[in-house]
Amino acid sequence: MNVPTLPRLKIAHLPTPIEPLPRLSASLDGPTLWIKRDDQTGLAFGGNKTRKLEYLVADAQAHGARTLITRGAAQSNHCRQTAAAAARFGFDCILILTGDPTEHWTANLLLDRLLNADIVWTEGAAPDEMLQQTFDAAWADGRRPYLIPYGGSNALGASAYATAMLEFLSQDVPVDRIVLASSSGGTQAGLLAGAKIADYQIRISGISVDPKAEPLKNTIADLATQICELLGKPHKIEPNDVEVWDDYLGAGYGVLGDLERHALIDFARMEGILLDPVYTGRAAGGMLDLIYSGEFSSDETILFWHTGGTPTLFAYDDLLD
Repeated sequence: MNVPTLPRLKIAHLPTPIEPLPRLSASLDGPTLWIKRDDQTGLAFGGNKTRKLEYLVADAQAHGARTLITRGAAQSNHCRQTAAAAARFGFDCILILTGDPTEHWTANLLLDRLLNADIVWTEGAAPDEMLQQTFDAAWADGRRPYLIPYGGSNALGASAYATAMLEFLSQDVPVDRIVLASSSGGTQAGLLAGAKIADYQIRISGISVDPKAEPLKNTIADLATQICELLGKPHKIEPNDVEVWDDYLGAGYGVLGDLERHALIDFARMEGILLDPVYTGRAAGGMLDLIYSGEFSSDETILFWHTGGTPTLFAYDDLLD
């Protein structure tokens, strides 16, 4: 597939493996399940954001930046990987975090601190406003900041997942559907753009972790269209081209419920694979429910795209209560 090459740093351990899930598949008496292990991309416990950071940090270097700035929740996997990339390539890093500034320094927060990131708590302020204020202050102080968007999900960062789709196709594991966690929308948008560019017919089912389906579909469609344009393969992606399930939002973002808990236990005890409580746990729980309810056909072959986040497990000491 002839796709323009964008400036990129080599960070991730690629290609990430694809593995069957035989015991879990047998327990469902239905679809055949596989898993794509983007939890093994290698940067500070890995995850999907590492792919995006290959492009974003290359762009930061090209612009002469010295400080990476981004935002997320207190236990943000994206922020942890950004801090690690900053450390690896000699940048300063400032993280704008929502949540409780008195929260115990564990899991991703502990890693942010270990990686020497500066933490700015929003403390009730609008996160994007605090992000811009912090950027402006860093610029005024001569720190040459580079702004990485929430989730790394602009066209440049998300284009990494168009490339990831081509990587998946080269691994030659025929599947009918890809299921993944969707929040900022960048990973799903990149996969959708990659499938369009490759003229590959597959259902890409996002399980929303936080946003409602309709606004998330609009975000993903717009971003996928931008990615195709950036890669020189124009396609107009419409919201109706995007599949998002928002039936599994539970009590809210980051709130562990029975859905996530059961999925975490099933993957751990049947396959020895660790999910996280916020993203992959919710997406896997949604996938299993859609299988149980018959929404996903029993004769499908399904690939679950593991986007990482396992350090977050250590922030949930009530996981097995």
